[in-house]
Amino acid sequence: MPELPEVETFVRALRAPLVGRTITGVRNDWPRHIAVPPPDELARRITGRRIEAIDRRGKYLVFTLSDDETLIIHLKMSGHLSVVAAQTPADRYAHTVFALDDGHELRFRDPRKFGRVYLVHNPAAVLGALGPEPLADGFTVEALAARLAGRKRVLKPLLLDQTFIAGIGNIYADEALFYAGIQPTRRSDTLTTGEIAALHAAIRKVLAMGIEREGASIGTYVKADGEMGDMQNAVAVFRRTGQACYTCGRPIERIVLGGRSTHYCPNCQK
Repeated sequence: MPELPEVETFVRALRAPLVGRTITGVRNDWPRHIAVPPPDELARRITGRRIEAIDRRGKYLVFTLSDDETLIIHLKMSGHLSVVAAQTPADRYAHTVFALDDGHELRFRDPRKFGRVYLVHNPAAVLGALGPEPLADGFTVEALAARLAGRKRVLKPLLLDQTFIAGIGNIYADEALFYAGIQPTRRSDTLTTGEIAALHAAIRKVLAMGIEREGASIGTYVKADGEMGDMQNAVAVFRRTGQACYTCGRPIERIVLGGRSTHYCPNCQK
């Protein structure tokens, strides 16, 4: 599933071809792709709306439209967005397609059909439960400590909880815990002040790395232009089971926590 850096990469790529464009129609061949409103209503409400801004909230892409409409897209497991000329051959996996006033289309390709499209007047109806943005100025060490206070959960699953912190998924949780030197099985209420500071710095470090490298092409993720990201070439532990830790040389180990594969160095992460 695309995480914060991958979604941010899509946002940055889509702004130039889309901001200022007007949506002239919608095609959909998988009605469940559209969470709200019903497909016919979405087509009626979105047609003629101008795209005024494109932003990100956690793992969601947020399109601010004219006339108090907001289009929100979650890519889920296999979603991909691209802007192509309307005459480009049809893609059978592009289940929702937005026609634009310049002869191009925004195509939402989603082979596994887990992605979702929302059109709302109030973005909080979809995004309101999300935790803080980990790269925002307000996400300080003190803010992280305050969110950890009173929680008694295993750390790796907690980092994946989007109501705790928005945007972190399996790749960047493993990487952040490695750079913080903390085992993923630690309980959140056992962290020292120093470990909280280390975790805060590590979260921001790995997310910034992921954005700089335009995402990790692990699994199905590619950028909007179809090219691969580069973060997969910089991971320290994720999917490196049995390979030598770059720091100490010990083999990277894999366990399952909360149903998710988890990778760590048993020597560097105490």
